[in-house]
Amino acid sequence: MIHSLKIGFSFGITSGIITTLGLIVGLHSGTHSRLAIIGGILTIAIADAFSDALGIHISEESENKHTEKEIWGSTIATFFSKFVFSATFIIPVLLFSLTTAVIVGIIWGLSLLGIFSYYLAREQNAKPHKVIIEHLLIAILVMIISHYIGDWIRETFG
Repeated sequence: MIHSLKIGFSFGITSGIITTLGLIVGLHSGTHSRLAIIGGILTIAIADAFSDALGIHISEESENKHTEKEIWGSTIATFFSKFVFSATFIIPVLLFSLTTAVIVGIIWGLSLLGIFSYYLAREQNAKPHKVIIEHLLIAILVMIISHYIGDWIRETFG
């Protein structure tokens, strides 16, 4: 069961951080709207958490090697970790000016991802700096692409 919880938690925290960072950066560059960003974060925290949980559920079922209890453990861990970590990004949006909130959110997300990546590397006896850099570069790439897509949408349709 512990393995199932680790699967769900690992997927949920990573997906929650990277998806929410991409959304925040993209919506900020595209709309500059606090309302749109809060709505987007809540949508990810609820709809995407359910979607990811179902994805993990079906993936675990398709392996045909896990018990029902293990499958549901992964499913629930995915939902709650994705929901909680995504939802934490609302706090800076409520407390700071929008631009500051985006910066704080980026620092928060990259810090969480870096800490989790360090923990993951240590568990795998891998070199932490390689794992951290790899994961942070992917998150940064997502934010860069999201930023430019937001700019393009604003310029094209705004």
